[in-house]
Amino acid sequence: MAITKFNIRVYGILINDKQEVLISDEHRFKTAFTKFPGGGLEFGEGLADGLKREFREELNLEIEVGELFYVNDFLQTSKFDDSYQLISFYYLVNCADYKSIKNRTSNSPLTADGEEFRWFPIEKLRKEMMTFPIDKLVAEKLGKANQ
Repeated sequence: MAITKFNIRVYGILINDKQEVLISDEHRFKTAFTKFPGGGLEFGEGLADGLKREFREELNLEIEVGELFYVNDFLQTSKFDDSYQLISFYYLVNCADYKSIKNRTSNSPLTADGEEFRWFPIEKLRKEMMTFPIDKLVAEKLGKANQ
Protein backbone atom coordinates (compact mmCIF):
# COMPACT_ATOMS: atom_id res chain seq x y z
CA MET A 1 0.00 0.00 0.00
CA ALA A 2 1.28 3.51 -0.80
CA ILE A 3 1.64 6.22 1.82
CA THR A 4 -1.12 8.75 1.23
CA LYS A 5 -1.58 10.56 4.59
CA PHE A 6 0.30 12.06 7.50
CA ASN A 7 -0.43 11.17 11.12
CA ILE A 8 1.00 13.76 13.50
CA ARG A 9 1.62 12.38 16.99
CA VAL A 10 2.60 14.18 20.17
CA TYR A 11 3.96 12.58 23.35
CA GLY A 12 4.98 13.73 26.81
CA ILE A 13 8.00 12.74 28.84
CA LEU A 14 7.00 13.18 32.47
CA ILE A 15 9.73 12.57 35.05
CA ASN A 16 9.00 12.43 38.77
CA ASP A 17 11.22 13.38 41.73
CA LYS A 18 12.58 9.81 41.91
CA GLN A 19 13.99 10.05 38.37
CA GLU A 20 11.30 7.74 37.03
CA VAL A 21 9.58 8.31 33.69
CA LEU A 22 5.91 7.69 33.06
CA ILE A 23 5.17 5.04 30.43
CA SER A 24 1.90 3.75 29.07
CA ASP A 25 0.91 0.11 28.63
CA GLU A 26 -1.97 -0.19 26.19
CA HIS A 27 -4.07 -2.75 24.38
CA ARG A 28 -5.84 -1.65 21.20
CA PHE A 29 -6.52 -3.16 17.80
CA LYS A 30 -5.94 -6.65 19.28
CA THR A 31 -2.37 -5.62 20.12
CA ALA A 32 -0.52 -4.93 23.39
CA PHE A 33 2.11 -2.20 23.33
CA THR A 34 4.23 0.03 25.56
CA LYS A 35 4.89 3.67 24.70
CA PHE A 36 5.11 7.16 26.13
CA PRO A 37 1.82 8.91 27.02
CA GLY A 38 0.26 10.90 24.21
CA GLY A 39 -1.39 10.34 20.88
CA GLY A 40 -2.68 11.83 17.68
CA LEU A 41 -3.07 15.51 16.99
CA GLU A 42 -6.58 16.60 16.04
CA PHE A 43 -7.31 19.03 13.21
CA GLY A 44 -7.24 22.62 14.37
CA GLU A 45 -4.99 22.16 17.41
CA GLY A 46 -1.33 22.95 17.99
CA LEU A 47 1.19 20.50 19.37
CA ALA A 48 1.13 21.82 22.95
CA ASP A 49 -2.67 21.97 23.01
CA GLY A 50 -2.88 18.42 21.63
CA LEU A 51 -0.49 17.12 24.26
CA LYS A 52 -2.41 18.86 27.05
CA ARG A 53 -5.66 17.33 25.71
CA GLU A 54 -4.11 13.85 25.60
CA PHE A 55 -2.99 14.10 29.25
CA ARG A 56 -6.44 15.36 30.28
CA GLU A 57 -8.16 12.51 28.40
CA GLU A 58 -5.77 9.73 29.43
CA LEU A 59 -4.78 10.78 32.95
CA ASN A 60 -7.18 13.55 33.97
CA LEU A 61 -4.14 15.78 34.56
CA GLU A 62 -3.16 19.31 33.62
CA ILE A 63 0.42 19.58 32.37
CA GLU A 64 2.87 22.27 31.41
CA VAL A 65 4.59 21.57 28.11
CA GLY A 66 8.34 22.18 28.24
CA GLU A 67 11.06 21.93 25.65
CA LEU A 68 10.96 19.76 22.57
CA PHE A 69 12.98 16.61 23.30
CA TYR A 70 12.79 14.79 19.96
CA VAL A 71 11.08 14.67 16.57
CA ASN A 72 11.63 11.84 14.12
CA ASP A 73 13.46 12.87 10.96
CA PHE A 74 13.04 9.57 9.13
CA LEU A 75 10.19 7.82 7.36
CA GLN A 76 8.06 5.77 9.72
CA THR A 77 4.75 4.26 8.72
CA SER A 78 2.01 3.38 11.17
CA LYS A 79 2.00 -0.17 12.49
CA PHE A 80 -1.78 -0.14 12.26
CA ASP A 81 -2.20 1.37 8.77
CA ASP A 82 0.78 1.60 6.42
CA SER A 83 -0.90 4.28 4.31
CA TYR A 84 -0.01 6.75 7.11
CA GLN A 85 3.40 8.35 7.56
CA LEU A 86 4.03 9.20 11.22
CA ILE A 87 5.58 12.43 12.38
CA SER A 88 6.08 12.24 16.15
CA PHE A 89 6.98 15.04 18.56
CA TYR A 90 8.17 14.33 22.12
CA TYR A 91 8.13 17.09 24.73
CA LEU A 92 9.37 17.24 28.28
CA VAL A 93 6.34 17.97 30.45
CA ASN A 94 5.74 19.01 34.05
CA CYS A 95 2.77 18.24 36.23
CA ALA A 96 2.30 19.43 39.81
CA ASP A 97 -0.23 16.64 40.38
CA TYR A 98 1.86 13.70 39.14
CA LYS A 99 1.60 11.86 42.47
CA SER A 100 -2.10 11.28 41.78
CA ILE A 101 -1.29 8.93 38.89
CA LYS A 102 -2.33 5.37 39.67
CA ASN A 103 0.83 3.31 39.23
CA ARG A 104 0.50 -0.03 37.47
CA THR A 105 2.73 -2.55 39.23
CA SER A 106 2.93 -5.22 36.52
CA ASN A 107 5.27 -5.24 33.53
CA SER A 108 3.19 -7.88 31.73
CA PRO A 109 1.28 -6.84 28.59
CA LEU A 110 -2.36 -5.87 28.89
CA THR A 111 -4.73 -8.49 27.52
CA ALA A 112 -7.93 -6.40 27.26
CA ASP A 113 -8.52 -3.07 25.56
CA GLY A 114 -7.44 -0.19 27.73
CA GLU A 115 -4.52 1.81 29.02
CA GLU A 116 -2.58 1.80 32.28
CA PHE A 117 0.43 3.81 33.39
CA ARG A 118 3.55 3.03 35.36
CA TRP A 119 6.61 4.82 36.61
CA PHE A 120 9.88 3.31 35.50
CA PRO A 121 13.43 4.27 36.63
CA ILE A 122 15.16 6.17 33.85
CA GLU A 123 18.48 4.45 34.52
CA LYS A 124 16.82 1.07 33.83
CA LEU A 125 14.90 2.22 30.75
CA ARG A 126 15.86 0.21 27.66
CA LYS A 127 14.72 0.63 24.09
CA GLU A 128 13.63 -3.03 24.03
CA MET A 129 10.87 -2.19 26.52
CA MET A 130 9.11 0.01 23.99
CA THR A 131 7.02 -1.35 21.15
CA PHE A 132 7.32 1.23 18.39
CA PRO A 133 10.53 2.28 16.59
CA ILE A 134 10.33 5.99 17.43
CA ASP A 135 9.63 5.29 21.13
CA LYS A 136 12.66 2.98 21.14
CA LEU A 137 14.89 5.84 19.94
CA VAL A 138 13.41 8.25 22.48
CA ALA A 139 13.93 5.75 25.33
CA GLU A 140 17.56 5.33 24.30
CA LYS A 141 18.09 9.09 23.98
CA LEU A 142 16.40 9.71 27.35
CA GLY A 143 18.63 7.14 29.04
CA LYS A 144 21.77 8.75 27.59
CA ALA A 145 20.60 12.26 28.54
CA ASN A 146 20.24 11.18 32.17
CA GLN A 147 23.56 9.39 32.63
